[in-house]
Amino acid sequence: TCVDIKDAEGSWYFTFRYAFDKEMAKRGYLTIAFDPSFTGESGGQPRNIASPDLNTEDFSAAVDYLVTHNDVDAERIGILGICGWGGFAINAAANDTRIKATIASTMYDIGRCTANGYNDKMTADERYKMREQLYAQRTVDARNGTYQRNVMNPQPADDAPQFMKDYYDYYKTERGYHPRSINSGLGWNMTSTLA
Repeated sequence: TCVDIKDAEGSWYFTFRYAFDKEMAKRGYLTIAFDPSFTGESGGQPRNIASPDLNTEDFSAAVDYLVTHNDVDAERIGILGICGWGGFAINAAANDTRIKATIASTMYDIGRCTANGYNDKMTADERYKMREQLYAQRTVDARNGTYQRNVMNPQPADDAPQFMKDYYDYYKTERGYHPRSINSGLGWNMTSTLA
């Protein structure tokens, strides 16, 4: 049995991934961990993007790799998606019939949040205006040859939702901070949410 572990948050790499791998190995599982396309130690440009089609494919590519090894039972492969990659894990399992078990460890539906705003508060007109702004930014990026990043987990206001305070408490403190973590400060590519 194999478990594929997936995330893009550098900090999870040290706090969760190794602990999970070690525990699963004790239980007789073979595990593999990798950085999603365009993040962490993976290659490619543009950097720091999340793309539903590419990141779903990342899971299937990991399965491709696993099934080439004789010590892998190709009929017992499971995947785990952490944070925003929980949704990509579900999508991968819905498409790739080789995936037999899936765990999505995530606080909320990031696709819905991106489309509708937190708590579904974004109107269709607001969504369209956001898309106009992001495509204008994409034009600037293309002309400059650089990619504007968003600010990740700024100091939350006193009346901010609790999960925003929790994000900050995790990603900006020693407990979860990692210098290569997108959520600790590097920021996602600003136009990443266009996907």
